[in-house]
Amino acid sequence: MVVAAEAQQTTELTDQERHFQRVDLTLFGRYMLTNRQEYPCQVLNMSPGSAAMVAPLSGDIGERVVAYIDHVGRLEGIVLRTLDNGFVMSISATERKRDKLAAKLTWLANRHELNLPEDRRHERVVPRQRNAEIRLEDGRTYRTRIIDLSLSGVAIELEVRPAIGTVLWVGNLRGRVVRHFDEGVAIEFAVVQSRDSLENFLQGAAI
Repeated sequence: MVVAAEAQQTTELTDQERHFQRVDLTLFGRYMLTNRQEYPCQVLNMSPGSAAMVAPLSGDIGERVVAYIDHVGRLEGIVLRTLDNGFVMSISATERKRDKLAAKLTWLANRHELNLPEDRRHERVVPRQRNAEIRLEDGRTYRTRIIDLSLSGVAIELEVRPAIGTVLWVGNLRGRVVRHFDEGVAIEFAVVQSRDSLENFLQGAAI
């Protein structure tokens, strides 16, 4: 009886997700299954009703998922389908939240199509304190100099070239590489910062 109920729920959610148009994009985040352990993930496409993700552990059909996705925030749902390298999850949300998510996905898709590494609405500044350190997920660290930064990202001088999409930390700010240029790389912050958080970052950035 329980198995049949779960199967019916999964079918209904799969039908529901077809009402929403999926957007192909690359977003990074983390997720938890019912074991409460946290894993990294990468979104391949998303709609206001579901998201397909590359992930190290797929979970079981019908299993609860809580994900925290860069630029989108907290998502909650269940595993709808398993993939060779991940899974598709439903997104449980109110109609208002779905409308907001649809608008956010449209903006993100347009930004990626135009190859904009940062939100251009944010003014870029050259800080007085330009020394900083970056740290990759594998623990490697590099000293660098800030070229300019905004509330949504930073351009840094760097001899190495981490691949586009590489997740890293600039000081204590998490982001990912979105562009290479002659002097270094452009990094987009996982979360748009406040002026106070950037000031705190710059105060602690010197090495």
